[in-house]
Amino acid sequence: MTRLKALGFLLVFLVPATLPLAAGLAAFGLTPDLAAWFPLFALFVLLPLADYALGHDSANVPAAEEARLARSWWFRGLTVLALPVHLAVLAWSAWWFTQAGLGPLGMAGWLLSQGVVGGVLAINTAHELIHKDGRFEPGVGGLLLASVGYHGFKIEHIRGHHVHVSTPEDASSARYGQSLWHFLPRALGHNTRNAWRLEAERLHRLGLPVLHWRNELLGWTAVWLAMAAAMTAWLGLAGLAFFLLQGLFAAGSLEVINYIEHYGLERQRLPDGRYERTTHRHSWNSDYRLSNLMLFQLQRHSDHHAYPKRPYAILRHHADSPQLPGGYAAMFVLALVPPLWFRVIHPRLAAARQAA
Repeated sequence: MTRLKALGFLLVFLVPATLPLAAGLAAFGLTPDLAAWFPLFALFVLLPLADYALGHDSANVPAAEEARLARSWWFRGLTVLALPVHLAVLAWSAWWFTQAGLGPLGMAGWLLSQGVVGGVLAINTAHELIHKDGRFEPGVGGLLLASVGYHGFKIEHIRGHHVHVSTPEDASSARYGQSLWHFLPRALGHNTRNAWRLEAERLHRLGLPVLHWRNELLGWTAVWLAMAAAMTAWLGLAGLAFFLLQGLFAAGSLEVINYIEHYGLERQRLPDGRYERTTHRHSWNSDYRLSNLMLFQLQRHSDHHAYPKRPYAILRHHADSPQLPGGYAAMFVLALVPPLWFRVIHPRLAAARQAA
């Protein structure tokens, strides 16, 4: 990997920077209600344009370098750094929300903006961290997830989604013909319930009741409640509303990405009733250079599901994986309009099925 690409992963911190930049635009004369929508404009209009302009990156790290890069403090440090950055931006964002004199339209824009930023900086980074061994990095991931109230993801993603991906048992794998708006509430509700069910089953196998200090979800829920209480004590009910809603929108943005990553792809059931092994053909891949750098290469999702423990810096591009026609930012917007999504994706899905 070139030094330039290694430094390029710093671009993830441009995502939270869109929030203070928006406040700066308001300070220089743009109305606060309009400025509140600037982060969404930057992430869903300017980023896709830049993504297409800068093009693709399909190069893989040479196998001889993988072990060294996997141990590198640089790549691991960037994901850990996301925690203090996210918490600082979240606190500042809550303060600005309550002080900027926003009207209803501006409040909606700011909450959606903060939710998308949280989806990228908190949930996407946590997604990388919770796959790590040990306690420290998964613990940092848990704190990031608690800050948006989607701490069940820490359990459901590992023990649910990765086990059942691209099967009817997985609520985060959208079926063929299922619209985003049908998928989204079901994914949010099911995945939250499933996290509690999976943790209860783990405790049952240990001979412990659900209401036990070893219930991981109880611990993370306590952290989330403490954060909510601190926000309320500082900024009142407006601060509490901000904290709860930004978390809902962050979780929603994650599930939009899940919709994009697995739409219509299926693992075949074998004669013994089990499903075939998950491979790089069971997730959509995107090799757009800029958005991959800004998402810790989440868009190389095909390789992640084939090899869940592989660190983001050495995830591989697979040319024979189903390929999205853009980065996640562009696909996010496309998925919001189901007829357009189906028109663009269904021919690619048919080609992927034929090639399998």
